[in-house]
Amino acid sequence: MTALAYKNIAPPDYKNIEVNGIKYYGKHMMLTCENCNESLTDIDTMGNFLKDLADEIDMVRYGEPIIARFGEGIEVGLSAVQLITTSALTVHTNDAARDLYLDVFSCKWFDEQTVRDHVRKTFNPKDVTYQIVLRK
Repeated sequence: MTALAYKNIAPPDYKNIEVNGIKYYGKHMMLTCENCNESLTDIDTMGNFLKDLADEIDMVRYGEPIIARFGEGIEVGLSAVQLITTSALTVHTNDAARDLYLDVFSCKWFDEQTVRDHVRKTFNPKDVTYQIVLRK
């Protein structure tokens, strides 16, 4: 640890996102995508989806995505994470319902429409709702 981190003193410019004069640490987009296509259940498609999404929103990927299918009964689905140098993209799915739950969190600004377009292009959900949280 550096002396700066040890003393728990953040550098003055670590909050890089500014909206209406207020500095934020990060932007968190949470999407619920219902009734997606069959591609939702394919591990290779999910891996490509996460890598391509990171690239499309101009994030630097850290390693390969981690993806696993698990659960019991009607709660079987994929869980996945793509680390990015500014945080992570995380996914949880439900195979039976064909639902996708995607979180995009980064301390670097990204375009929300690009995220929505990428989800629609890959999984063609019947309904997409989302929330944005700016984290101080």
